[in-house]
Amino acid sequence: MQWMQLLFPIVLLGLMYLMIFLPESKRRKKFAKMLSDIKVNDKIMTKGGIIGKIVKIQDDTIVIVSGPDKVKIEFTKEAIGTVLTDEVAK
Repeated sequence: MQWMQLLFPIVLLGLMYLMIFLPESKRRKKFAKMLSDIKVNDKIMTKGGIIGKIVKIQDDTIVIVSGPDKVKIEFTKEAIGTVLTDEVAK
């Protein structure tokens, strides 16, 4: 009977791992791959919603050009929300 009392919390922790931690781990791996694949002239959208084209990549930062005035803005790579494809950018 004692093992039945221990079984419920163990099963609950297992379900919590499958529902929370596993998808988060996959999301982090996908984000890290996206960051490693970015290159100059890629069109990106930051997490803040700024859209621009990458003109310079350094170790942990990128410089993008945005808007009709070609304003240069420097961001950390972690600020990148997504890389836009031609279909999404239009």
